[in-house]
Amino acid sequence: MSAGRALRSADNVLQIIYYCIMTWNKILLTGLCGLATMLPSEACTNFLVGKKASTDGSTFISYSMDSYGMYGKLNYYPAAKHAPGTMRKIIDGDTNHYHGEIPEAAETYSVVGNINEHQLSIMETTFGGRSELADAKGKIDYVSLMALGLQRAKTAREAIKVMTDLVAKYGYVSEGESFSIADPNEVWIMEMIGKGTGETGAVWVAVRIPDDCIAAHANHSRIHKFNMKDKENVMYAKDVVSFARKKGYFTGKDADFDFSAAYAPADFGVMRFCEARVWSFYNMWTEGLMDKYVDYASGKNIGKLEPMPLYVKPKQKLSVRDVMNSMRDHYEGTPFDVTQDCGAGVYGAPYRPTPLYFEHKGKKYFNERPISTQQSACVFVAQLRSWMPNAVGGVLWFANDEANMAAFTPVYCSTTTVPSCYDDKSASDVKFSWNSAFWVCNWVANMTYPRYSQLFPSVEAVRNELEDTYAAKQAEVEAKALALYKESPAQAQAYLNAYTNATAMDMLKRWRELGEHLIVKYNDQTVREEKDGKFIMTPDGLGASPKRTGFPDKYKETLINATGDKYLVPDQK
Repeated sequence: MSAGRALRSADNVLQIIYYCIMTWNKILLTGLCGLATMLPSEACTNFLVGKKASTDGSTFISYSMDSYGMYGKLNYYPAAKHAPGTMRKIIDGDTNHYHGEIPEAAETYSVVGNINEHQLSIMETTFGGRSELADAKGKIDYVSLMALGLQRAKTAREAIKVMTDLVAKYGYVSEGESFSIADPNEVWIMEMIGKGTGETGAVWVAVRIPDDCIAAHANHSRIHKFNMKDKENVMYAKDVVSFARKKGYFTGKDADFDFSAAYAPADFGVMRFCEARVWSFYNMWTEGLMDKYVDYASGKNIGKLEPMPLYVKPKQKLSVRDVMNSMRDHYEGTPFDVTQDCGAGVYGAPYRPTPLYFEHKGKKYFNERPISTQQSACVFVAQLRSWMPNAVGGVLWFANDEANMAAFTPVYCSTTTVPSCYDDKSASDVKFSWNSAFWVCNWVANMTYPRYSQLFPSVEAVRNELEDTYAAKQAEVEAKALALYKESPAQAQAYLNAYTNATAMDMLKRWRELGEHLIVKYNDQTVREEKDGKFIMTPDGLGASPKRTGFPDKYKETLINATGDKYLVPDQK
C-alpha cells in the first residue's frame, strides 16, 4: 500500500511528516483489516531524553519517519504577521483533502522541518486506537495540528494548550496520535484521540517526562495510569475519564483509569511490532530492568502482564550521538535479534522483506519490526539547549533514508535556506536525481542490503567519519556563532545558515563517492583489495584480480543443512 502524495498547499507546514498513518486511513475506508495488524509496516518511532539525562544538559527528541514510497525532504516556512480576518486553509497531511478554514494567528514563527525558531520541536507516532473515534467531520488533522503548534507556540506547555484548544474548537479528524513535544527545558508526551463523528474535539492526556529520565513511543498508546492530582507535570482533557465511561470503555474508579487500555486496546501486532521497539530502547540504556518485560513486548498474555513504564532512568547520560545510534538498532543481542537465523540471508542482513505478516501452508507467520528499518524516508534528532540563544541552541540533526544507512547533518533552527539536496526541487518519490540526498543515500543502501556483512563496514566507516567530523566542529562553529550573535543576531543566523547548507552538501558529495567506491570494490560479487585506501594494482598498471570470497562460513552450514549431499563433490578415489 503506497503512502499519499506530498501536500500541495503552501499553508501546510511539516510536509516532511505526512505519511505515517496513510495505510490506516486506507484500511479504515475500505473496511479491510484492523490497525494493529497493518499499521506498523508504515509507522514511526520517537525517543525522548530529559535535560538531566543528557550529557550536556540538552533535551532531545528523535523521530524515524517510516513509510514505503515516501520521499524524504525538509521544508522551511518563514515567520509572518497576518492581518485581522486572514484565514488559514486546513489541508489534510495524509490525503490532501481540504477540511476547511480557521482564523490565522496574528503572528506565526519560522519553522524548518520539525523545529521552530524558539527551539520548540514536535514529532509524532500514530497509535490509531478505536476506529469509531475518528471524526470524519473534524477540521484539523494531526499533521496540521503539529504545524499549528510549531507556528503558534514558543514552549512545550504552550504548544499543548494551542493544540488542544484548537481541536476542542474546530474538531479533530485524525486517529489516535502520540506527540513528542519538547523545548530546551521540558519534554512531554501527549496522546490524543477524537470523539467520533457527532462530537467535536478530542480526549487527551499529556505527561511531562522527568528531567533525569528517557522515554519512547512507537505506534502504541503508552500512557496508562496517570496522576490526576499532579497539575505541574500532568495535563488532560476534563472529560478524558467521563467520556470513556459514556462509551463503555471504562467502568472503574477514576484513580484506576488507564488511557491506553480504554482508548487503544492492545493485540499481538501492537505489542510485538510497536512495544518491542520501546523495550529495545529502554534495554539499551538500563541494566536488567527490562528482563521482566520480555514476555510483554513479545505479545504474550496480552492484558495480563504489567505494562512497561512510560519512562525510565538511564544507567548513564545520553549524548546526541547516543540517540542517533539508538535509532540504528535491530534488536542485536536480544531475544528479538533478526540477524541470527536464516532469514538474515547469506550476509546476515538485519532487514526482512515486507509485509510483516505472511502465510505458508495455511499458517500465519510474522517478521520482526525493529527500530531501524529500510522503509524510513528520513530521520531526525532535535537537540535543544537552554543556555544558548535560540538561533544557536536549537539543532535538528537530519538524515535522509534510515538512520543506520545515513549520516546526520546539523540543521540549525535559525536556518532560512534549506540545503538543495534536502528539498524536492530536483527529485520526487518517482524521479531520481544525483543532487538528491534521499536518492543517493537510498542508492548506497540498496547496494548494501543484499551483501550486508560485506558492504556495511564501508558504509559505517564513512557514516561515522562524517558524524565525527560534524561533532568535532560543533563547539568551534557555535563559539563563532555566539561571538557573531553578540554583535548581530542576523550575522549569526547567516553564518549558521551557510554552515547548515555546507555540511549537507559535504555529506552528499561524500556519499556519492562512497557509492562509486562500493560498485568498484564489490562488483560482480567479488572484492577488490585495498592498501592504504587505494586499490591494489599489478606491476603493469592494471587492477589486481579481485577475490572471489564465496559464501560466509556460517551460511555454508545453513546451505548444507538444507540441501544435504546435493552439492557434495563425489570422492574421486
